[in-house]
Amino acid sequence: MNRLLWILQVVFGFYFIAVGVMHFVVPDGLPDLVSWMYDLSSTRHALAGVAEIAGGLGLILPGLTGVRPGLTVWAAGGLIVVMVMAAIWHAGRDEWINIGGNVTTIVVLGFIVFGRIKLVPLEPRSG
Repeated sequence: MNRLLWILQVVFGFYFIAVGVMHFVVPDGLPDLVSWMYDLSSTRHALAGVAEIAGGLGLILPGLTGVRPGLTVWAAGGLIVVMVMAAIWHAGRDEWINIGGNVTTIVVLGFIVFGRIKLVPLEPRSG
């Protein structure tokens, strides 16, 4: 179970870091599925970008370093909030396929929260 949780943390951690960076350098020619990024205000890009980068780092670094590993649970919880807000944004735009991705991500992040609280908590570095 620990291995599965680590795989999910690393995959979703890098995913959120990449998407977070994309909020700061929105490239031209995005596919239709993510063309909504062109419609976000600069403030929303900055908020989402910072939250996603911090959350992505929080999924990986605390457990990897053993420094404040409980932050992994908080990072996953914070990203759940970001995904709920994203789902609300997409619902207002009738982008239902994006909401499916948001819900799937929320479920996985919820599993990480549950797994790191109840199943295999991360241990702090000793010494």
